[in-house]
Formats: sequence, C-alpha cells, structure tokens
Amino acid sequence: MTTTNVLFEIGLEEMPARFLTDTEKQLEQKTIDWLKSIRLPYEKITTFVTPRRLAVVIEGLATKQSDQSEKVKGPAKSIALDQEGNWSKAAIGFTKGQKRSVADIYFEEVKGTEYVFVNKYIEGATAEALLPGFKEVILQLHFPKNMRWANKSLRFIRPIRWLIAINDSSVIPFEIAGVTTSNVTYGHRFLGGKITVHSPLAYKKVLKDQFVMVESNERKQYIMEQIEQFEEQEGWHVLKDNDLLEEVTQLVEYPTVFFGTFNETYLTIPDEVLITSMKEHQRYFPVLNDNGALLPYFIGVRNGDENHIDLVAKGNEKVLKARLSDAMFFYEEDQKQSIEENNKKLARMVFQEKLGTIADKVNRVTILTDKLSGLLEVDEVTKRNAIRAAEISKFDLVSNMVNEFTKLQGIMGEKYARIFGEDERVARAINEHYMPLSTSGALPSTVEGSIVSIADKLDTIVGCISVGLIPSGSQDPYALRRQAIGVLRMLHEKKWDVSVETLLKVTKEVFQSLDIETESDEITEEHIRSFFYARASYLLKEATNEQDIIHAVLANGIGNISFAYNKAKVLALKKHDSHFKQTQEALVRILNIAKKGEYTGVDSSLFENDYEQQLYDQYQLIKPTLTNQLRALQAEQSMDTLTKLTETVHAFFEHTMVMTEDEIIKQNRISLLKDVANLIYQFADLSIIEWKQQVSS
Repeated sequence: MTTTNVLFEIGLEEMPARFLTDTEKQLEQKTIDWLKSIRLPYEKITTFVTPRRLAVVIEGLATKQSDQSEKVKGPAKSIALDQEGNWSKAAIGFTKGQKRSVADIYFEEVKGTEYVFVNKYIEGATAEALLPGFKEVILQLHFPKNMRWANKSLRFIRPIRWLIAINDSSVIPFEIAGVTTSNVTYGHRFLGGKITVHSPLAYKKVLKDQFVMVESNERKQYIMEQIEQFEEQEGWHVLKDNDLLEEVTQLVEYPTVFFGTFNETYLTIPDEVLITSMKEHQRYFPVLNDNGALLPYFIGVRNGDENHIDLVAKGNEKVLKARLSDAMFFYEEDQKQSIEENNKKLARMVFQEKLGTIADKVNRVTILTDKLSGLLEVDEVTKRNAIRAAEISKFDLVSNMVNEFTKLQGIMGEKYARIFGEDERVARAINEHYMPLSTSGALPSTVEGSIVSIADKLDTIVGCISVGLIPSGSQDPYALRRQAIGVLRMLHEKKWDVSVETLLKVTKEVFQSLDIETESDEITEEHIRSFFYARASYLLKEATNEQDIIHAVLANGIGNISFAYNKAKVLALKKHDSHFKQTQEALVRILNIAKKGEYTGVDSSLFENDYEQQLYDQYQLIKPTLTNQLRALQAEQSMDTLTKLTETVHAFFEHTMVMTEDEIIKQNRISLLKDVANLIYQFADLSIIEWKQQVSS
C-alpha cells in the first residue's frame, strides 16, 4: 500500500498556557477520530503545541481508501415482480439508482418477508480529495474561552495568523477566517524568521533551527535539566512544583533557565507568602537549602536563548522586589488589626445573595460546630477550640494579604491567629477548615479542623441547594461536589459514628431556624439526598466496588460512611464466593417474596407447621445480636449472623407455601418474611446485587 506523510499546523497569537495541554489532547483525539471516519489508515500520529502553534504530523497515511462492497436493500419481492414474474418499474428504478442492473438482484428474507438486494461497489476516495476536510477538525476544537478578531465571525482561542497543510511536499488547499494554507511557518517571535517546510518529517528540526522546540515534553525535560545543573553547581534544592513546571513549559517556545536574588530581609515574611508571590505572580521556582529553608534566590524560565541573560535576571529581580515590598507592607499592616475588628468587617462581604454575608455564614458554621461536637461526643477542650475556630474561621478574608493573594486564605488566618495569641489547635483549625482543597487533597489533621471543615461545607452545600443553586453538568461555582466528597472523606477517615443523614438533618434545622427563603422542603430534601448519594457512590466506586454492590449498600441511605465501605467490602467478597451461594439464595428469596404483600403483624398461633415456628424462633434469636453488631458497625460479624438464617429459610420454603389461598395465613407468612427482610435490609438490599448464580423468587 502506498503511503504519504502529512503535516497540519495552526499558527496563532500567544495562547494561554493553562489551555494548551488539554488542547493538544483534543487535537490528537479529534485527528484520530477524523481519520477513522474517512477510512484512511495510518502508522503514527504526533501532536505538538507551543504558545504560538498547534500541529499534528501523520506518518504512513494511506493514499487511498480501500474499495468497498455494500449490501443495499430494495423493495419487497412482491413489489419487485409483477403478476407475470417480470421486473417491475420499482425494481428497475432501484437497480439503476444503485448503478446496477436487474441481473444483479438477489432475494433475502427479513422478518418473514423477502426483499430485493444488490451488492453495490464503492471505489475508495483518494487522500488528496479527503485531506482538505481537516479544516473541520480545527473548527471543532473547543476552548474554555474564545474570541473574535477584526471583522471575522469565527470564534477561536486566539487569532489565526498562518496555516500549514502539506501532503508530503504538496499543499493541501483550504482556508479558515481568510487565512489560506501554505507550506510557510514562522520561528521564534524574536529569534526566528519566516521558513518553508518541504517535508512533514522535517518539521521538528526546521523549527528547532528557528529556536522553537515544538514538543512539550522536550521543553519540559530541557527546563528540568537546566534547573538540575543549578542545583548541582550551587548546592540548592529547587522547589519543583509540577503545576508550575507544566505552566512555564507552555509559556515558552525556547526555554532558557536563569536565577535571580532578593534581599534577605524579605525572608521574615512567612514562607507561604514568598512562595505564592514567586509562583503565582511571577512563575518562579523557589530555592531551598539542605534543611528545607527558603534562600534569597529564585529560578525563572526565559522564552529565548542565553543572550543578555544577566539583564533578564536583573529585570525580574526588580519586579519581584516590588512584589515582596508590597507583601512586607501588607504583613505588617495586617498585624495592626485585631481578629474582632476583622470579624466585624465580614458583615459587609456577601457570601451569596439569598444566604447573606460571610458574617451570617460564620454564625451558622459556629452553631453547626457546636451541634456536631455534641453529636461526636468530643471532650470539652476540643469542643471549645472547635467553636472558637469556627467563630474566627474567616477573619483573614478581609486582611490585606489575602486580598492580594487569595490562595492564602486560611494559611494567613493560621499565621495571624498565632500572632494574636490564639490556641495552637485553634490556629491550625482555621487553616484546615478549607481542606481538602481538591477531590483527593489532604484532609485536616486535627479533630477541631475536621469538625469546622465539615460544618462549613455542610452549610455551603445545604444552603446552596436549599436556595436552588444545584450543580449541573460542569457548572459548580461553589464547588459543592468537591465539598460533599470532602465531608464524606473526613467522616470515613475519622471513622466517626454518625450518619450522613443525621448531619444533613441538623444542618437543615439550623437553616429552618433562620429567616432564609428556601425552596420547598420536599424538593430540597430529594436534591440533597440524591446529591450526597451520587458522591458516596463515586467514593465507593473509587474503592473498586462494583456498581450493584454500591446500590445495595446505599439502598436505605448512606448512614455511617465507614460502615458502608466495610459492608461493600464484605459483599464484594461474598459475591464471588461459591460457598455463599446457599445463603445468598435464601436471603434474596426472602426479600423478593416479602415485597408481595402488606405487613399485618405476625401471629405465631397461625403457624401451620414447625418450619414457620423455626424461622420465627431463629429470627427472634438473631435479631438482638444483629442489632448490636450493626450498632457496633461490625460488617463481617453482621453478615455471619445473617448467614445463620440459611438452613432455616431453605427448610421453610421447602415445606411452606407462602402464597396460599387462605388470605389470613398468607398475610401472616408474608409478615414473617417482612420481619426477616427488615433485618437483612439493615445490612443491605441484597436483591439488587447481580449474583453469579440465578436466585429463586
């Protein structure tokens, strides 16, 4: 098979670095999907991205689609032949439309009726004819933010300045927003020039000669090598943040690493402030000594070569000095305030229009913290510290430092709380109550931090849903999903014996006691229930549990999330245990038949055989044991206790007809089964699980 190599490049104004990694993945997947749709096989696809270009090289691309034979269905045989057995106009017209003749007709039966069929030959199209369709791949790329330019109607991430599209050495013709394809590209904005690409496979080298490293991983590796050289030469330890490394990689086309310095006086500012100022505002890597302490140096990455690198370093030093001077001023000014003064200012900060100010939120969180501390039965010192942490949890939001560096909320609260003489555990809880900062982020280490964090998150979740702010699709401005997962993770990690439903009930009661206009209770209740159900399902799924087991465990509510994890673990083992087959069949049969009637109470005087009495006695025997085990959150022991029903249940069904014609006897037997079923349901709804063996019903 003849093959060719193809290059597409979209040249743009500088794109935001944070969008490039995702855009490159999109470009690769959309190219793969497009080639599949047009039936052109290939050997290899390589994508490239820099701030000024998106590109893809397709190697070993077939020059032509394979020919196809398509089976085409026509009219029914009764319509295709007239009464004399001659071909009708319908049959002749059908074959002409398919560029066939009646001689090519054959019949096949479809759902009891014979139809006309012909085999239609379709010659494969050439790559040359199909490749201009790559224009649609470009137009299908989507970005978090788009723009228009000049008088163009196209919305794209940045203005398109040039397009390369070549099939080996031939230009593939198409046009986007007034820009026509060619074989001309441009090197580095300041170090390169206009160049012609004569071969797709020469693309990387041609651009590297023009100071453009088109491969992201190559740029990243080059940055790391240069940083490691500085570490070796100077004896430094550079704080290599992966997110920052990814960002600077996508900010440059030709990276050159340099270092600068700043006045040691600024080291009196908290490390978090210095690091944030360097990383967030300037994209610098902080430098540490052997003991992990900050040094008055920073590492930067220039988009260019080593020429005049000393001037570049000095310019960056001046910019950083201004940043750090501001930070020093903010730090000193903030210490002239007090926690109480800052807390009063929170009454002027709106949390959410219907939910009031930040001060209102702090008040609710404090009430919730008090109630949660009681539910969890923590000691008085812990409770007092937690309540104090809740009362002052947001005071740093009005500080100069957090106003300038928003990511330092909580961190500066902890720093300032220590300075203002608060208890150490209170100070730590102020910072920790924001945790986790991501779905899988670190959890609070202190009990106080966990309690305030749960209270704060429950207030946000229940409050927002109560006023109709329910996440949909990718829209979740208050990060309710992350916060709900955080609540469940903390409860699981601390193994606190409190149900999720109890926490939600307490939170709702706080809102009901305040003058807040909410949606109807029924709608709110259902939204909150389903919202937490979805988050619990997600976490259990992450723990490698199967979906049917998750639904079985959560069928009657989440309850104690740690217990839910343990029950799911037990059921996952039992589901694949052949020795559990007899128990599974017995328990599931009870659940299935118990659904077929109403509960009217059990009257043992109505039992007609010993097997009814034996099941009733076994139920009475295990009920207190199981109740205690469930209360003690003993998953394995609870299942072992339920297993003791197996023989009695099988004997009952073997000798007892539940659905007898005597309505009173039938209802009594169903009621007995319902009593037993209710015990099983307290563990899980085993009827939901897709057991390996077919169960009786």
